[in-house]
Amino acid sequence: MSRVNVPPELVEAVRVRLARTAAEPTAAQVAAALRAERAVLGDAEVLAVARALRADLIGAGPLEPLLAEPDVTDVLVNGAREVWVDDGHGLRRTPVVFSSEDEVRRLAQRLAAAAGRRLDDACPYVDARLSGGVRLHAILPPVAPEGTCVSLRLPPRRSFTLEELVPGPGAAAVRAIIAARLAFLVTGGTGTGKTTLLSAMLSLADPGERLLLVEDSSELRPLHPHVVRLETRPSNLEGVGEVTLRDLVRQALRMRPDRLVVGEVRGSEVVDLLGALNTGHEGGCGTLHANNPADVPARLEALACAAGLTREAVHSQIAAALDAVIHVVRDPGGGRRRVAEICTVERAPSGLIEITPALTFPANGPPTPGPALPSLRAQAPTTP
Repeated sequence: MSRVNVPPELVEAVRVRLARTAAEPTAAQVAAALRAERAVLGDAEVLAVARALRADLIGAGPLEPLLAEPDVTDVLVNGAREVWVDDGHGLRRTPVVFSSEDEVRRLAQRLAAAAGRRLDDACPYVDARLSGGVRLHAILPPVAPEGTCVSLRLPPRRSFTLEELVPGPGAAAVRAIIAARLAFLVTGGTGTGKTTLLSAMLSLADPGERLLLVEDSSELRPLHPHVVRLETRPSNLEGVGEVTLRDLVRQALRMRPDRLVVGEVRGSEVVDLLGALNTGHEGGCGTLHANNPADVPARLEALACAAGLTREAVHSQIAAALDAVIHVVRDPGGGRRRVAEICTVERAPSGLIEITPALTFPANGPPTPGPALPSLRAQAPTTP
């Protein structure tokens, strides 16, 4: 839909009129407010302007058409003059612009308010989830000196099958890991598809299993008949009421999970997750930011040591809790997202853990077996 140029004073007049009457800003109410302002517009024009105004008043303003595009996963605003999207082929700049920095700031503040969060000079950044699962991050000047920055990450429009994400032998190996109820982490960088892959894997879990999903914002969408979701909550304006991932992991353990899933392991909740996987909760899993599988021990060590565990205790917990690591990458230039390696977690003679490749998947060509393939086959017998 093309954007209609609406005079700013008309937008403000309609906004004030709706506020005075406490009318819900539906398309009909916006159209009525336009007519009450005696704007000389035809019916078709009124409807078009109403759509544009409604986007400005309760939607995402000029970003609405971008959010409606089926392949867009991220919309990124770098001030008033730059709007970028990622539609699966890497980042590209769009022709969309804002009329001023004030317009971007108002949009960011309205989206934050819709998520029940504060965004102003005293609290110049926000990380929240909007209705529909859109992840919002916004940061204001002077922290962002070039202008207000807004990042919107859209949830997947559909659930993918494993074969769509992992072709050939890789899919069989991943199925074997799920069937054997191994504890695993899906690792990779930002935007590599960790959450999408984990959703597809959880969809393969036995229908009789109870999946407890613990997330900062609800992103996992497994096609499974028994899913229970727990989501964190920030503190209110008085600084109370916060519910953290660590709190939710502890609560989930009392809810009879067959699989405990932490959408993204990035803090002290790693201690409770590792503890849970060491006390009979098989099949637990989550995602972790890591540039390559070899970085996983150091990443987990840093998180767990910050939460109070010693290095030796961390490695003992990891060795007993985790069985496998599935690493995903994105090909250069915004290319396809794919599984690059499947590894096992082994304990070295030093007592520290090592991540050992079992299967490596090049960008082109058949998978390459690694030294840990016999170990993976022993734990997950249906591994090809």
